[in-house]
Amino acid sequence: MRQDTLLPPDLADCARQLAARGRLLAERDPELYRTAVLGQEQLGKFFATELGWRVDVVEHADMVRLHKRRQDVPGTRGPRLRRESRDRPLAPRLVLIVVALVCEQLWRRPRITVNDLMQAVSQVCAADSADGLLPRFRIVPDEEVGKREARENRQSIVDALRLLDADGTIVFEGDLDHAVDEDGADGVVAASRDRLSARFSSLSPSLLKLSQLPPDRHVEALASDRVPDDADVDDGGAEDGGEEDWDTAAPGEHNARTATTVRRHRAVRRLVDDPGTDPVADDYLQSSTGRNRALNVLHALGLVGTVRRDWWQVGDPTGLGSTMDFPHGRRMERQAALALLRHLGTRPMLDGGEAPVTSAEIESLFERIRERLPRWAAAYDRQQAALARAAASELVDAGFLVDVAEPPDQATATPEPHWRPTPAARMWQVKVTEPDTSDSHHRSGGHHTSGGHQTSDGTVPKRPVVPDDSEGGLW
Repeated sequence: MRQDTLLPPDLADCARQLAARGRLLAERDPELYRTAVLGQEQLGKFFATELGWRVDVVEHADMVRLHKRRQDVPGTRGPRLRRESRDRPLAPRLVLIVVALVCEQLWRRPRITVNDLMQAVSQVCAADSADGLLPRFRIVPDEEVGKREARENRQSIVDALRLLDADGTIVFEGDLDHAVDEDGADGVVAASRDRLSARFSSLSPSLLKLSQLPPDRHVEALASDRVPDDADVDDGGAEDGGEEDWDTAAPGEHNARTATTVRRHRAVRRLVDDPGTDPVADDYLQSSTGRNRALNVLHALGLVGTVRRDWWQVGDPTGLGSTMDFPHGRRMERQAALALLRHLGTRPMLDGGEAPVTSAEIESLFERIRERLPRWAAAYDRQQAALARAAASELVDAGFLVDVAEPPDQATATPEPHWRPTPAARMWQVKVTEPDTSDSHHRSGGHHTSGGHQTSDGTVPKRPVVPDDSEGGLW
């Protein structure tokens, strides 16, 4: 199968943007939006056939929506809080609940003030919090709720609105920063019902029979590509207690063909959606047919794949199909992550494999760096453990490390954080140069780091995005 038969070349940019962000908006990407509307039939066929995802073109809402569903999304994946601080942690559970409640209120009233919206969400939670269906959500301090809790709840509303504004669901008129204060200035939230309805990527919750399933199976049902039958509801979807994949266990005479399609979709989704993939864990990528078809999909999207027996690294030289900026940036956490990546690429292997890296090992590395560069990471002085976790988190997001669960230490009764390096850590080369002793160079940054791995054709992998130049000033 030739890649040019999968997707016309002029639709590759649209497809990469959709795969990375899930939507194209006319007001933000007019050229890509127009191209996607003209090629909607080819786009829809490509995503449906190769990844099992549905494309909706909502022209009256000026939006093209890709409905992505995965049952094996990494635990570190999710919407990030959008605040003024440099750190952008994952949105907590409360914020995600508030996003759903805000969408419900905006469906009823597409234009509403922030204060009225806060009151409406608070009233909905008050009605169901007694039964444990929703959390207690008070926005005004009283005898039962302190000022801190009330402010945190208002902050959750603001965080939810920022997430909805970032994906183009709402338009906010005013200053969201002041809405956190109890007596802050009010603003107006306007939403499009068409864009609100397009947010749902799962099958209808009523068809999925969620009320008949235990809560721990709701995510599996929402991410499924098919409607469950009575057997799924009665026995949990598998005879061995639910270990079998819901989609793979589809009944009927086409079970074998369905299982093959599910395996193919799962493997290709990982390649398109993740910075790296372990082919050993997926037998589909180990077959010549599966490997060739997966490569054809990557080529059709304009992605670059670096293939090894133990790892697939996927890259986008344009950066259009990625939401990560690694290794760009001058943040201290990013610098620490690059220093750790260099260390991982040069440390000795253990019995032909990668030994887990502990927080203590990372802290020791940073202490040695500070002995040579005392002013480096001054903001983390006496907080090396926090810097170690931040650096490791950067590499986890970029696919260089994997969190490893460890039983608590008998002496401390608390587990020491540690991570397992992936083969991607050996595929990158990071060069660190010592700073110049001149004052002018010292003021401009001094320590330089560059990272990158080139494929055989000279192109640069995508996720993480690699700098075009050979060096970038960081330290």
